[in-house]
Amino acid sequence: MRIAGAALNQIPFDWEHNLRNIRSAIEMARENGVELLCLPELCLTGYGCEDLFLSDWLPETALAHLQQVRAWTHGICVVVGLPVRLNHRTYNTAAVLRDGQILGFAAKQFLANDGVHYEPRFFVPWPAAQTTAVDYRGETWPLGDLVFEHRGVRFGFEICQDAWQPAHERPAGRLVGRVDLIVNPSASHFAMSKTDVRYQLVMAASRTYHCTYLYANLLGNESGRIIFDGEVLVARNGHLLLRNQLLSFKEVDLEWMDVDFTTDLEPAAEIVPLPAPDEYLELNQAMSLGLFDYLRKARSRGFVLSLSGGADSCFCAVGVAEMVRLGVAELGVELFKSRSGCFPETETVVQQEGAGGKAGQVVDASPATTEASVLTVNQQLVQQLLTCAYQGTVNSSDDTFNSAKELADSIGARFHNWEIDEEVTGYVSKIQQALGRELTWQTDDLALQNIQARVRAPAIWLLANVQNCLLITTSNRSEASVGYCTMDGDTAGSISPIAGVDKDFVKKWLRWAETELGYPALRHVNALQPTAELRPLEDKQTDERDLMPYTLLNRIERLAFYDRLSPQQVLAMLEGEGTGFDKEQLKTYVRRFYSLWSRNQWKRERYAPSFHLDDYNVDPRSWLRFPILSGGFAQELAAL
Repeated sequence: MRIAGAALNQIPFDWEHNLRNIRSAIEMARENGVELLCLPELCLTGYGCEDLFLSDWLPETALAHLQQVRAWTHGICVVVGLPVRLNHRTYNTAAVLRDGQILGFAAKQFLANDGVHYEPRFFVPWPAAQTTAVDYRGETWPLGDLVFEHRGVRFGFEICQDAWQPAHERPAGRLVGRVDLIVNPSASHFAMSKTDVRYQLVMAASRTYHCTYLYANLLGNESGRIIFDGEVLVARNGHLLLRNQLLSFKEVDLEWMDVDFTTDLEPAAEIVPLPAPDEYLELNQAMSLGLFDYLRKARSRGFVLSLSGGADSCFCAVGVAEMVRLGVAELGVELFKSRSGCFPETETVVQQEGAGGKAGQVVDASPATTEASVLTVNQQLVQQLLTCAYQGTVNSSDDTFNSAKELADSIGARFHNWEIDEEVTGYVSKIQQALGRELTWQTDDLALQNIQARVRAPAIWLLANVQNCLLITTSNRSEASVGYCTMDGDTAGSISPIAGVDKDFVKKWLRWAETELGYPALRHVNALQPTAELRPLEDKQTDERDLMPYTLLNRIERLAFYDRLSPQQVLAMLEGEGTGFDKEQLKTYVRRFYSLWSRNQWKRERYAPSFHLDDYNVDPRSWLRFPILSGGFAQELAAL
């Protein structure tokens, strides 16, 4: 039988969009002779509907729209994910449709409740071996722990988290001997290196349970923070039959495979491992797709970035350039432009020599351009999508200006440069007059630093608003942990792409991007020590002198909130790891981390939405909750 999985790029309760993708997947499958098609978990509503799953109307509307899908299923069996609400309880289900009929609803038995997932808030787990009935307009269908049959092939379900349970709990163990095929519609979020874990899970299940295993994941940045990689896998008895390219820019990625269920396949002696994941490549693809989906689903016209020339803002600028490069490489120029929704008809693509430019280049014909400038296709697209501004003060250096200017020019971004000293002086003068005293670096250090960062926000916000663009804010996870940022200053923005990535990784990624992705302009920032450039230049301010070495900060953060250790346990771990610091210095850094962490939760609560890219983050909306007011670990730190 020809079986298929389709990764879909959906939007929460955008019925027209979601149904269009579902129909496209079914039509593509039928055109390719597919007999059984698995679509992702909750693909009809979208996975990220949050508390709307608790309403009566959303599941009711989903069930009503499922009736449209019935008409598209003649000659094919299709699995469609949607919520079903019974007796004021919502269940996460996979509907099985064939030849215009609904055969039943398999219900999810285990709910994800860690990391970015809070499924028990919305759904009720279905008990094993139980069934009930769904009534709708005179029709009745079974719902629960079900086994289906299509053309002589019996199949049962694991829905996402079901497959991540211990062997003695997961539904697959109860399906042994009863089915030939296990189908898994999923909404499994992206994190670097996670695909390797998922691959091993699917491969091992197919071998352990002596079956064929079909897995289909959601795709893209569906609702803002979480990115799905669109993985489709088919495995049989420990042998990999199919695995697709992850993180596609497509709306629908259909992958099919012929499986001969009439002949046995000897179980694999061992599971062949995947090549070691390249996390730099993974993050690049995920952030590019995340930015593209955020841009078009927010119905924006591009991005604006306060480009300081430092590591974080340079990372974000390259992220937009890579969004263009990877998107164009997969979709082509015209489809990329139409999908983004950002391009008025103001440019002419030159297809041949002799028309004012070289083949494959673009002549800018915008009315705002006084003379035509020849840019590469990708640079022209970046020019439309990214506007950067360097907002300097007397404390800014030539090094960071050159870094920002050369990078913006090299990728094609629009670049502006203005000074903010007059605005800073104006605010400082007002407060000096109000207080009746002079503000000095000796008595008012943080306030004088913060006003510079804060004054940058109004102008860059104005530029973003005028252009109907998303303002990118550039905070990374390490800064978020210790509040090393100015609220309503460098934290101002609509989207914070790298807030889930630590500073050390940012620095390493930029060095990789300079050579492996071909961004030579990054040589400037890669030669600099990270610095806020808010104190006088003679102070030679650096981030790590203000805080601690970033590698140590990241290690404390992980031990404290990923491994969930106490301050005393964190200190003991650091002492045993040979960090190169003596015990008293480690105590100072541990105290500093926990103290800064505790007093800055209010900042993390107000950060712009960020992407989940690593295996954890500190965003209270998506991974790590912490009280705004607390004892601040006072007793625990005193005990050190």
